[in-house]
Amino acid sequence: MNVTKVTEDIYQLSVNVENILFEGLWEIPNGVSVNSYIIKGDKTAIVDGVCGWDGVPESLFKLLGKLEIDPKSIEYLIINHMEPDHSGWIEDFKKINNDFKIVCSQKSAELLDAFYNHKENITIVKDNDTLDLGKGHVLKFAEIPNVHWPDTIVTFDTLTGTLFSCDAFGSFGKVTDSNYDDLLKPEEIEFYEREAVRYYSNIVGAFSMPTKKAIEKCAPLPIKIIAPGHGIVWRKNPSKIIEDYIRYVSYQKGPAKEEITIIWGSMYGMTEKAVNYVAELLEKESIKVNSHQVPQESWGTVLASAWNSTGIILAMPTYEYKMFPPMAAVLEELGKKKVQGRKAFRFGSYGWSGGAQKELDEIMSRYCMNWDFIESVEFKGAPREEDLRLIGDRVKELVKIVKESVNN
Repeated sequence: MNVTKVTEDIYQLSVNVENILFEGLWEIPNGVSVNSYIIKGDKTAIVDGVCGWDGVPESLFKLLGKLEIDPKSIEYLIINHMEPDHSGWIEDFKKINNDFKIVCSQKSAELLDAFYNHKENITIVKDNDTLDLGKGHVLKFAEIPNVHWPDTIVTFDTLTGTLFSCDAFGSFGKVTDSNYDDLLKPEEIEFYEREAVRYYSNIVGAFSMPTKKAIEKCAPLPIKIIAPGHGIVWRKNPSKIIEDYIRYVSYQKGPAKEEITIIWGSMYGMTEKAVNYVAELLEKESIKVNSHQVPQESWGTVLASAWNSTGIILAMPTYEYKMFPPMAAVLEELGKKKVQGRKAFRFGSYGWSGGAQKELDEIMSRYCMNWDFIESVEFKGAPREEDLRLIGDRVKELVKIVKESVNN
């Protein structure tokens, strides 16, 4: 666990988490940080909280000691978001100090009772409510429901211009003591941008419309620093992550980037032959291509690529009158995350019978995905030369459509 200074009277406590499935579901190959913050006015507050992944309360004792903070002097615990990676430490904190006040939204208070049977000393805040910590640190609250839980708020320190945004403006990726945009090299900023896309698509993407409203609500604030619950702190150029999130929101319904993502699966190599042909063809086109084989690659990786891509190519065999099951599972998840408005093309093999197209149509309809498909190509057994030529023509057509969609 690290402790760093964000700005005057504000400190970050951060722990890196690795080798888990985030939310019990999402692979995080580059880890993730969980951040909480301390504000020292005449009164002291902790904003969000590091979960018990790192030996809380023992490690928290040590960090508070470094900051010369008596744990019993902490008067307020501010909960922006009740998900246990930000609130799961509350029971351990009681072992350090059982005399504190919780500041949160009404829905968070209900969840506090449900998760931790905690009902005492709770102050409910709404839009524009304030909390004066002294020394000029007046905290202002804003409700941003459904980013990505319905209880979420943000906390804004009016003195320093620091926005404590919790899951909004966050990213995956481990951090170091230099976890501030003004201390990172351009290539490191690019790394966190890639991790932010993965984080957004996996965690926040289904709630893009509420996220858009949250960005609009925060826009009038004189923000100088963005301090999220995951990822790096933005204190040199906070508008960078805001603009990135505005783009991520827009990608939901498309168009996104001038990219094509190939999502494919193959049982005995018949569909794979056509995938290899398409990959060679696309190498000659001036467009970025991401290729993911399922089930070998995780849903999170596929989802991040699909979120960025205007074009999607689906390649899978028919399996027992339906789609290859791992492909169906991935498409179900894309539907739940509301990856909409893509330009798409499907091809694949079948044996004694087709049927993949019917299930694909059902998924597209059920989730209102509104993908614009070029006519599919199915082939019996292995693809023949005429099948490959037709697939190639359709892929070239897709490339043209994607470029026109992005650039018009």
